[in-house]
Amino acid sequence: MSSSLSAVRRPLFRPFLRPVTYSRWLHLLTGCVAGVLMGFLRGGTFRPGHGGPWLSFAVLPVPVLLLAALVPAVRRVEGLQAQLLLFPGRSGTGGRGAAQIATSPSATWRDRGRTAIWLLLRLEAGVAMTALTLQLPALAVVLTRAGMGHATHVAGWPSIDTPRWWHGLLAPLPLVLLLAVAVGAGSLMSCAARLLLGPSAAERLAALEARTERILEHNRLAQELHDSVGHALTVTVIQAGAARAAGSPEFTDRALAAIEDTGRQALADLERALRLLREDAPRPADRPALTDADRLLESARAAGAAVRAEVTGPLEALPGPVSREGYRMVQEALTNVLRHAGPVPVSVRIAADADALELEIRNAVPAASEPNGGGRGLRGIRERAALLGGEAETGPEGDDWRVRVRLPLRRLG
Repeated sequence: MSSSLSAVRRPLFRPFLRPVTYSRWLHLLTGCVAGVLMGFLRGGTFRPGHGGPWLSFAVLPVPVLLLAALVPAVRRVEGLQAQLLLFPGRSGTGGRGAAQIATSPSATWRDRGRTAIWLLLRLEAGVAMTALTLQLPALAVVLTRAGMGHATHVAGWPSIDTPRWWHGLLAPLPLVLLLAVAVGAGSLMSCAARLLLGPSAAERLAALEARTERILEHNRLAQELHDSVGHALTVTVIQAGAARAAGSPEFTDRALAAIEDTGRQALADLERALRLLREDAPRPADRPALTDADRLLESARAAGAAVRAEVTGPLEALPGPVSREGYRMVQEALTNVLRHAGPVPVSVRIAADADALELEIRNAVPAASEPNGGGRGLRGIRERAALLGGEAETGPEGDDWRVRVRLPLRRLG
């Protein structure tokens, strides 16, 4: 029986023990600040006999708040306050739900209109909550004194000329009511903040586009690391194995030099990727392009492949994205050759003209090997080509394995 009562009491009293209840209460009370300031400026609001100043607090600031809503930065300030007080986090920043509150300045008249409604709602809710925060504890004091047998005469409340003992039993009720109102009003203000201070349709679209860009950039980085590090590891493994089998100091020296050069380039690519992930974007020139294709060809030759290259056209005049992605495609195609076919004859053709860039990598397929047409690398080549508006074909052709890419240039110019 006692455990069931504890289970009932726990959710009943939990809202009163949560810090967010009191931070939202504070947010409500600050909404009355504008009314109090206007009351002081007006004069006479607080003089005896004037009556309750609450109506003045709720009406006087309205024109000022409507004008303030026209200032774009006001929306940002209100959004930050709502994040910190309505959705507090453990580290002093907005917690869960704060992401639904915009902190950017007003960009449209619709944003200004929503900000104006929010300011008016904060004012009226703040005045009402401040009045209850002051008056309900006063009522609890009145009832407590009456329960102790003292006649009470407190301004704003009916006089108790004939106190009774049971008045004291009613004293906790105003405080409980105040806490309940604070919990409910805080929850309602949080819902209103999401509605009135939440991101507009344009802001949501911009955030979605930014998130999509980040995902695409991370996918591109993953593909680049796969190509670069995969190529470096493939060359390293083949060179190390060949050096061990050759047993020649001269060949071993050449193999170690090739491993060193390939590893250094892979480390540079890794550092570029890490700088991008740290939002410290490198210059486009930091990334290798087709003008650096000789490095790839020499690396493949050092791994034992007999590479015959044909390079025509002004590679230095290619658009940056085409040249950089073309380099990665050639790199992945050569890596695929070394990984699946070994040191076999390879022909590489890179041809650029005013209309398109064409890449073709063709290699013999040893009888003991199995061509791999479904790997991540070849799929990456096709994806890169599609993103640039081109096309890529990978697969066997006669006794050879061929990778052919065509990237149009006119639409990019």
